Amino acid sequence: MSQHNIVGSEAFGKRPHVYIRSMKPGGRRRRQARVALAFIAGVGVAAVGGVVAAVVAFGPGLAGG
Repeated sequence: MSQHNIVGSEAFGKRPHVYIRSMKPGGRRRRQARVALAFIAGVGVAAVGGVVAAVVAFGPGLAGG
C-alpha cells in the first residue's frame, strides 16, 4: 500500500466538496413539498400503528365490557 503525505490540502478544509451553484425554478419548493409529504405520511403510519397497538392491547377488555 502506498502512503500519501497530504499537508495543507483542500482535503482537510471545512468547506463541502460539492457546490450547488443553481437549481431549476421550483426545484427547492418541490423538494420541500416532498419532505413535508413524507413527514405527514410517517405521522399517519405512526398513528395507525398506535391505534392498532391499542386495539391489540385493550381489545379483549373492550369487547367483554
